[in-house]
Amino acid sequence: MALILHSGAGNKNAFKALIAAEYSGVKVELVMNFEMGVSNKTPEFLKMNPIGKVPVLETPEGPVFESNAIARYIAQLKVDNPLYGSSLIEYAHIEQWIDFSAMEIDANIGRWLYPRLGFGAPYLQPAEEAAISALKRGLDALNKHLASNTYLVGHSVTLADIIMICNLYYGFKWVMTKSFTKDFPHVERYFWTLANQPNFKKVIGEVKQADSVPPVAKKPAQAKEPAKPKAKEEPKKEPKKEAPAPKEDEPAEEEAPKPKPKNALDLLPPSKMILDDWKRLYSNTKTNFREVAIKGFWDMYDPEGYSLWFCDYKYNEENTVSFVTLNKVSGFLQRMDLARKYAFGKMLVIGENPPYKVKGLWLFRGQEIPQFVIDECYDMELYEWKKVDINDEEQKERVNQMIEDHEPFEGEPLLDAKCFK
Repeated sequence: MALILHSGAGNKNAFKALIAAEYSGVKVELVMNFEMGVSNKTPEFLKMNPIGKVPVLETPEGPVFESNAIARYIAQLKVDNPLYGSSLIEYAHIEQWIDFSAMEIDANIGRWLYPRLGFGAPYLQPAEEAAISALKRGLDALNKHLASNTYLVGHSVTLADIIMICNLYYGFKWVMTKSFTKDFPHVERYFWTLANQPNFKKVIGEVKQADSVPPVAKKPAQAKEPAKPKAKEEPKKEPKKEAPAPKEDEPAEEEAPKPKPKNALDLLPPSKMILDDWKRLYSNTKTNFREVAIKGFWDMYDPEGYSLWFCDYKYNEENTVSFVTLNKVSGFLQRMDLARKYAFGKMLVIGENPPYKVKGLWLFRGQEIPQFVIDECYDMELYEWKKVDINDEEQKERVNQMIEDHEPFEGEPLLDAKCFK
């Protein structure tokens, strides 16, 4: 039995498998007669993928769904495939960038694009702004890596590059205009270089960068309700007398537009601490961190206008896989994006071996954790929160160590440290 890939036309997730097949010398037959809402509901299709999505790969050993898994399967059909690197560490780095591509690039492009096209979640401007902000952070990290690397791993195309280019494809095609990508020149160079490689171009064809972001799709008009049967006629009532029209010299009153409600934190008394000044100091301090950044923080800190909080993940015993734990923390920081104007945070993933501990430090405007953050970010309830007593020297030193990524932290090495700023 040949390998058969079921997909709709132009599906960037199917491109991953097809490009991997080109590099691996594997023959894959593409079947594009898939019709969402019809084909995916048949018993035969649901046996291959119980949630009814494409792409799906039929193999002699059984079906495989999820695009990254399909691409991995195809790449591993070739013994010692260079798409998987030439050493264990290269293999790990390839998997690392595949996860990064899914979490930081693909997910945020989707959160920006799909609501505009009328797919999935409804369009909400704050959600779009959060997605764009998170995407920029991901692209900035990718851009820095590509400043000194032609490929993501090693000196030739790997599976990580194939998946990254395919995940960037919808971004360049639909929403990432030239004015957007100009801030990431190494990402631009990387995308266009690989997209024009013969094995890529054979599958995805010519790519034209978006000139503008598509407008938000209008909601379909609701169908009219069927006419109700006429009720028994009642005696006609006297029509209500309309209010007299205003005289020419008395202009009609117009309802004043309601002011946009302000965030409660914007109504707090002014604070001597300017959050952006602290974030700038933190980002720009490269040496003598204790003497410069930590001292600067306490010089700026306003205990009346701001509060500090420790957080500890409640379910650390579940943190048995490093990249899953790191992705969990990254997702939390993405969902905290709505608080960026009012907060600064550090999240530490601690431990050399599983289970890994997740602990954090957060600076919030005001004396309590903002209610809108508690309401909107469901991750908050996964942590125990404790307000920092800055008069306690031990707690104050713990704050210092968390800000500077001190290692060892509480006697253990750091697996990673992430900053929200």
